Amino acid sequence: MPAEYLEIHPKNPDVRKIAKVVSALREGAVIVYPTDTVYGMGCDIMNARAIERIAKIKGIKPEKNTFSFICNDISHISVYAKPIPTEVFKLMKRTLPGAYTYILEASTKVPKLLNIQKKNVGIRIPDNNIARMLVNELGNPIVSTSVHDADRLIDYTTDPSEIYDNFKHLVDFVIDGGYGQNVPSTVIDCTSGVPELVRQGLGETDSIFG
Repeated sequence: MPAEYLEIHPKNPDVRKIAKVVSALREGAVIVYPTDTVYGMGCDIMNARAIERIAKIKGIKPEKNTFSFICNDISHISVYAKPIPTEVFKLMKRTLPGAYTYILEASTKVPKLLNIQKKNVGIRIPDNNIARMLVNELGNPIVSTSVHDADRLIDYTTDPSEIYDNFKHLVDFVIDGGYGQNVPSTVIDCTSGVPELVRQGLGETDSIFG
């Protein structure tokens, strides 16, 4: 059965549509959804079989994953990361929600959830109402990975209807929250206690490293 294509208003998400997707996530659904950067593919962090599905779609082994966790707020992060140094916490508080992925030391809870030895974890709090509302209603982070285009000449597809055509037989829902960006998040590694730029993306860094 093809995935369901669901249009959700990006500024004022329909709570009934959000509830429908959240219910499916709890049952192990894999979804494609908008963020403040590129579209993401995700599932409930508590569902190991759904994580394995995403790994299979991406063509990687689950233990080799580089998935990030989509959280709703900074307090949510403390469950999945070791205590965050004060300066790093201040930086995150200043830049989140926003187009950043922070690499942090994983708490002991993460390997148990993913059934792998994972020392670090990428954390995102997107500035996108749909993504954050999904996480808030689910009560757990969404394990997520960027949706890449099948065409090697185009890294990211911005049109959700094109994404649907590419993934409708692989996932359960494709949420249309409007056109996405074609630039991913800025990645900052904070595992040493000092922020280090790993990838320049949509999030500006002049005020951080300038």
